[in-house]
Amino acid sequence: MFNIKKYFNRIKKSKDGRTLAANFGYLSLLQIAGYIFPLITMPYLARVIGVEGFGKIAFASAVVVWFQTVADWGFNYTATRDVAKNRDDKEKVSEIFSNVLWARCLLMILSFLLLVLVISIVSTFRENYAVILVTFLLVPGHIMFPDWFFQAMERMKYITILNLLSKLFFTILVFVFIKEKNDFILQPLFTSLGFLLSGMIAMYIILSKWKVMLKRPSSKKIFKTIKESTDVFINNIMPNLYNSFSVMLLGFYGGPVSNGLLDAGSKFVNISQQFMTVISRTFFPFLSRRIDKHNSFAILNILIAVIFSCFLFIFAPIVIKLFFSEDFISAITVLRIMSISVLFLSLSSVYGTNYMIIQGFEKQLRNITFFSSLIGFIISFPLIYFFDYIGAAITIVVTRGILGLSITYKAKRINSSNQL
Repeated sequence: MFNIKKYFNRIKKSKDGRTLAANFGYLSLLQIAGYIFPLITMPYLARVIGVEGFGKIAFASAVVVWFQTVADWGFNYTATRDVAKNRDDKEKVSEIFSNVLWARCLLMILSFLLLVLVISIVSTFRENYAVILVTFLLVPGHIMFPDWFFQAMERMKYITILNLLSKLFFTILVFVFIKEKNDFILQPLFTSLGFLLSGMIAMYIILSKWKVMLKRPSSKKIFKTIKESTDVFINNIMPNLYNSFSVMLLGFYGGPVSNGLLDAGSKFVNISQQFMTVISRTFFPFLSRRIDKHNSFAILNILIAVIFSCFLFIFAPIVIKLFFSEDFISAITVLRIMSISVLFLSLSSVYGTNYMIIQGFEKQLRNITFFSSLIGFIISFPLIYFFDYIGAAITIVVTRGILGLSITYKAKRINSSNQL
C-alpha cells in the first residue's frame, strides 16, 4: 500500500525532492492567492454586473480561448520539456526561447486578423465586439509572460511573485472602477493589464538577469518550431470543440443569462482544475527527467481529484449561495454536474500531459483527443438546444469522461508494452 508519510520523507532527503517541494510550495501559494482574490471580487461582481454581465464575459472568453490556444500552439508543453532537458546549455536554451517567442508572436498576429474577420461576418460577434477585443489582450499578455520558461527552469518563485502582483493589481482596480452593469467590460481589461505588467517584468528577468539571449527571428526556425509542436497543438485545441464551443453555442441558443449560470456553476470546478494544474506543472519538468516516478505522481493527483469532486458535489448549494446572489441559484445543479469532471480532468493530465507527451506519444494523444472532442461537438447541439445550460454542462462532463478514460486506457497499454 502507498505510504504517504514515507513518500514525503523520501522527498525531503533528495535534491529533486526538495526542488519539487519548493516549486509546489510556490505554486500552491500562487493558487491560494488565485482563489482568494477572485473570491473577494466574485460576490461584488455578481451584485454589480449581474448574470448578464457574467454571461457576456464568459462568451468573450470562450471566443478568445480559441485564439489563445493558437498562439500557445502547445509550446507550454513542448518548450517546457525541451528547456528542462537542456537547461544547463545556455546557448540551446536561448535558441529555444527565441524560436518559441517569435513563433507565438507570428501566430498571435494571424489569430488577430482571423478574429477581426470573424467579427465582421458573424452578427453575434459584432454585437459583442468590444468585450471580445478587450479580452483578446490576454493573448499578448500571455506571450509576454512566458511562465512555461520559469516552469522548465524549475524556478517557480518568479511565477508566484509576478502573478501575485498581477492579481493584487486587478483586484484593487475592480473595486475602484466597476460601479455599474455596463462596467463589466473592465473586468477582462484589468486582467489583461495585469498580465502585461507581469510580462514586462518577466522578460526583464529572463533577458537581463538570467542573460538569456534573444536571437534574431529566422523564418525557417520559426516554422520548424511550429511544426514540431503541431501534434500537441491539435491535442490542446480539440477540447475547445466541446468546452468553449458549448459556451459559444449556449450564447446563440440561450443568451447571456444562460451563459452566466453555466459560468457561475463552472467557477469552482475551474478553481479545482487550476489547483490540479499546479501539481501537474510542478511535476512535468521533473517527470521529463524521471518518468520512473510517474506512479507516485498519479496516485497523489487522482486522490486529490476525488476529494475535490466529492466536496463540490456535496457542498454545491452552500458554495453558490455564499458567493453569488439569488439570481444564480440554478447554478447549483450545474456545479453538481460539473464536479464529476474534476476526476476526468485529472486522468487526462496524469496519463496524457504527464505521460504520453513526455514519452513522445503526442500523435496517439492527439488522435484520442480529436475523436473524443468530435463526439462532444456532435452531442452539444441536441443537448444544448433541448436542455439549455444544463445540456452544456452535461456535454462538457460526458466528453471529459470519454477523453480521460480513453487516455488512461491507452497510457496503460503503452506502459505494459514498454515493460515487456
